[in-house]
Amino acid sequence: MGPLQSEQAVQQLRELYRRYGYIQYKMSKFEPYDLYAHNKSFLVSEDILTFTDADGRLMALKPDVTLSIVKNAKEGEGLQKVYYSENVYRTSPMTRSFREIMQTGLECVGEIDLVATGEVLTLAARSLELVSDDYLLDLSHLGFVAGLLDAAGVPEEYRSGLLKLMGEKNVSALRGLCRELGLDPEGSEDLCQLATLYGPPGELLPALREMVRGERMETSLKELEALCALVPDKGLRLDFSVVNDMDYYNGVIFRGYLPGLPSGVLSGGRYDNLLRQMGRRDSAIGFAVYMNLLERLEQPEPCFDADVLLLYDDTTPAPAVFQEAERCRQTGQSVRVERRAPAGLTFRTVRKVG
Repeated sequence: MGPLQSEQAVQQLRELYRRYGYIQYKMSKFEPYDLYAHNKSFLVSEDILTFTDADGRLMALKPDVTLSIVKNAKEGEGLQKVYYSENVYRTSPMTRSFREIMQTGLECVGEIDLVATGEVLTLAARSLELVSDDYLLDLSHLGFVAGLLDAAGVPEEYRSGLLKLMGEKNVSALRGLCRELGLDPEGSEDLCQLATLYGPPGELLPALREMVRGERMETSLKELEALCALVPDKGLRLDFSVVNDMDYYNGVIFRGYLPGLPSGVLSGGRYDNLLRQMGRRDSAIGFAVYMNLLERLEQPEPCFDADVLLLYDDTTPAPAVFQEAERCRQTGQSVRVERRAPAGLTFRTVRKVG
């Protein structure tokens, strides 16, 4: 998907979100550094480009959009639904150099209920479907995972290590750590089974029902069952290797995939715990689509630079060139006017004037 198709995808996503009542959120390229410094572990990359403003404040070239939206959302004023298309500035995990990354996504802040959660998940699925019918939306629930960790008696200081192994689907290392922690065999086996479960909700929900141990897991499973009944199930899969930092995230989390791309192109979830750390009592859920990854998609059809290439020579009157070009544009075609055919560009039709 080249730059032109990427721009079209952004426009289609914006229109999709507008139809659901989301309002565009715009932000400056620069934000006070304190906002990000206090929540560095929430960021995808902890590296932040900073500079000192003329008034002496330390500013940051924005590495994230969600934190800005939450900071500016007014608590107690109902459900606030916003979408955005913004560039963020992060280091590449491969090169450690900073990159400008386009993100398009949405956030829903306020009282998040089943309807609001189902709507966000539906929009995530439809965002992927705009690019390819052959998408996958992998869904997990941190409440269910946390409930299992509670039931197994896993100490807090070891939970992040277990989550990391679950995310890697590293069952042998996961089983070894469970033995090291002295977890009961049943709890250990449930954690290993949960890490490897993957498939349509209709096939996996009964297996999850067999694992329920306690009220937290019961409540989380009921929410999952209700959401799976609301969201388009064509590409929906349950995958409990999709995990995030429990210091910030809770509830459902999800990741979207498209054919031809090696990593997830969409990422989202519910992050009430972030708001608690910011002194907020409300809730939030959202997702981002990484538009720079879409540019790597191959096009099934050739991409044309224009519909019509209109050629002329020295014998052609300029008014005739203008009139013919305008006539073509009025029919809805894009037209490029050239004295001679340019190298390296492609067109549906080549016409000569005169």
